Amino acid sequence: MSTVPTGLRLIEDHAFAAAERAISEFRSARPVVLMGAGEALVAVGVEGVEADLASRLDRLSDGAARLILPPARLRRLGLERTGSGIIALPSIDLERVETLALKLDARIDAPVGPPTPLDEAALELAHLALVFPAVIAVSIDPSVAFDLGAVVVDADDIVSFKRRKIDDLRIVSRAPVPLDGALDTEFVIFRGGEGLRDQVAIVIGHPDLAGIVDVRLHSACLTGDLFGSLKCDCGDQLRDTVARMAQGEGGILLYLDQEGRGNGIANKMKAYKLQSQGYDTYDADEVLGFDLDQRRFEFAAAMLKQLGVSSVRLITNNPVKIAALRDAGLEVQEQRVLGRATAENVRYLASKRDRAGHKIDFDVLAAFAAPND
Repeated sequence: MSTVPTGLRLIEDHAFAAAERAISEFRSARPVVLMGAGEALVAVGVEGVEADLASRLDRLSDGAARLILPPARLRRLGLERTGSGIIALPSIDLERVETLALKLDARIDAPVGPPTPLDEAALELAHLALVFPAVIAVSIDPSVAFDLGAVVVDADDIVSFKRRKIDDLRIVSRAPVPLDGALDTEFVIFRGGEGLRDQVAIVIGHPDLAGIVDVRLHSACLTGDLFGSLKCDCGDQLRDTVARMAQGEGGILLYLDQEGRGNGIANKMKAYKLQSQGYDTYDADEVLGFDLDQRRFEFAAAMLKQLGVSSVRLITNNPVKIAALRDAGLEVQEQRVLGRATAENVRYLASKRDRAGHKIDFDVLAAFAAPND
């Protein structure tokens, strides 16, 4: 058996690896220990917590557990608040936790205190893991952090994780993939950007990368892109963009794994259920604890730069995407993208226009969707 050379480490960036492990554990509904500023916190997402784990956390907390909720959920509970907050849990009563975190008609039943930096890091961990944004937390003595059998991670490594994923963004594969109506197309796969997922740049034709390149940032929409859901116009926007680029001078479509405005497919379906009960798309997200949009687009700019692009004609209705690319140092012109207004998505489109500032002209959409004479 070989001996281990002195000082040899198989994983150089242990902090980054610990953050990735913590995200995976949290997504699997297992507790994670967050450390920082001489303090330690056991955190577990509300989603998936079972009675046995709640009992063990109760024994650990000795009556001092707390529920961490984001500002959107606190607003739905009747508290005007711009930041997240904590609610004391003298005992971890899963029925009460479910009411405060999930029930539509719930109201605040106890004082809400300010979160600590570790509490904020726990909510960020929930966001990175694409689970429900509500966390049960128990403060512990840092000296026992490694005795509980849970992954231990520095809170700063969770907070900085997205930024570091952008810095670590790299091309891992590329190949020609002819598409219907766009035969001369290449898929370029990037690792990094958001969480633990891969991102795709679809290069259509042969755009002049030294000039102004037609670009669309398209967040993945399984229901619309693949199954043709009528609840949104995502699939229409995707196909119209590809066709427009193929018929023109080419372009780049970034297909970004940010389903449900960055909330993940499971939370998107929860929001869809609420929409079927009368909530608009943004109110539904707020009930679940999400703000208007959880997506970030800095990594999209990094993808474009790695492809050699510095100036873009961005095909979008979303002013946030334009601002993000400009803030990242790209020169940006804008061009509207067209979808299709249907009886099922008209309220959704109006909400995007009225509440998120999307530049949607229903007269233009109607003309675009009208059959040719």
